[in-house]
Amino acid sequence: MRPLPLLAASMSFLVLSPALALASTWDIDPAHSTVEFSVRHMMVTTVKGQFQKVKGTVELDEKDPTKSTVEVSIETASIDTREAKRDAHLKSPDFFDAAKFPALTFKSTKIEKAGKGKFKVTGDLTMHGVTKSVVLAVEGPSASIKDPFGRTVRGVMATGKLDRKDWGMIWNKALDSGGMVVSDEVKLDINAELAERAATPPAAAEKPATPAAEKPASATAGAKAPAATPAKPSK
Repeated sequence: MRPLPLLAASMSFLVLSPALALASTWDIDPAHSTVEFSVRHMMVTTVKGQFQKVKGTVELDEKDPTKSTVEVSIETASIDTREAKRDAHLKSPDFFDAAKFPALTFKSTKIEKAGKGKFKVTGDLTMHGVTKSVVLAVEGPSASIKDPFGRTVRGVMATGKLDRKDWGMIWNKALDSGGMVVSDEVKLDINAELAERAATPPAAAEKPATPAAEKPASATAGAKAPAATPAKPSK
């Protein structure tokens, strides 16, 4: 019968061996990622904006990417359309209500192949206090490379569309010429740089305490017993 410590070591090797550990964790690098949206304005032009503060994690299954998961969180108040008054309006209760709903979140629920290096990622988008399912067309992740700082990085791109009314953002104004000030359809364009998270080394297995070595008999054979204390005479 195989000793238990040896069996445990064998199991640890199977779990932790780099050749067999196919899942890895990748963090979105906010400094090199953009979450951009665009809407039609007054039916004549397209206005774009970005969210400046985004974070997220991809648990990537290298062998089968459809088993991967994605989680993203975006700070609502970080919206930036290069126009202060417009940004203030977008942060108000007419749109995102940033004071009440400080974050937008996305959590993948299903990933499907859609061609070579392409995937259809379905997930729950929580925005303005409402959670609805959206589908993103994803390209990547690209092959990994080492950046000048020694990190392992790769890129991914995603696009999608949604109807803002589905999340309770219904503010609009009719134009005299027909149409509305802001389109209901919102287009999404996401470019993310992913940095591989360093693996946490496994905790060292605790070793059983080594029993204290017994003193050799020769060390104690010649030792003299302490002299007995004489008993006091009784009065």
